[in-house]
Amino acid sequence: MTKKTEKQILLDKRYLKMAQIWAENSYCKRRQVGAILVKNKMIISDGYNGTPEGFENICEDENGTTKPYVLHAEANAITKVAKSNNSSDGATLYVTTSPCMECSKLIIQAGIKKVVYTEKYRITDGLELLDRAGIEHFYLEID
Repeated sequence: MTKKTEKQILLDKRYLKMAQIWAENSYCKRRQVGAILVKNKMIISDGYNGTPEGFENICEDENGTTKPYVLHAEANAITKVAKSNNSSDGATLYVTTSPCMECSKLIIQAGIKKVVYTEKYRITDGLELLDRAGIEHFYLEID
C-alpha cells in the first residue's frame, strides 16, 4: 500500500464528492450510487446505478426489490468508457459504495489500478477479490 500525500487525499475527497453528486442522477430508491473514473487527473467516465439505456427508469419492483437488470454505477462507468476513445487501463475509480463481486470482476478486467470509496457495503467479497488481484482500494471518509 502506498502512503498518500495530503494533496492526494484532498483530491480523492473531491472526486468522491463528485461521485456523490453524480449518484443523485440515479432513479433508484433503495440506494443511489455514483462513480467517477479518473486517469491522469482527468475524468474519463462517470456512472450511476440504474436501468439499461432505453428501459424505464424504475429500479425496484412493486415489493421494493431491486430489479435484476439494474446496472451498478461502476458497471455503467466502465461500459461508458468502453464506448469512448479513452482507456481505463491504469485509472482510479471513485465510487460512493465499495464494489460488489461482479463489479470487482469488471474493475480487474478494465485494468483499473485503484478504487476509492466512501461507504463500505455490508458484503465484502468484492473487496476481497480486489485484494487477490493486487488492486489498491481505500475507504475514505468525506466531510
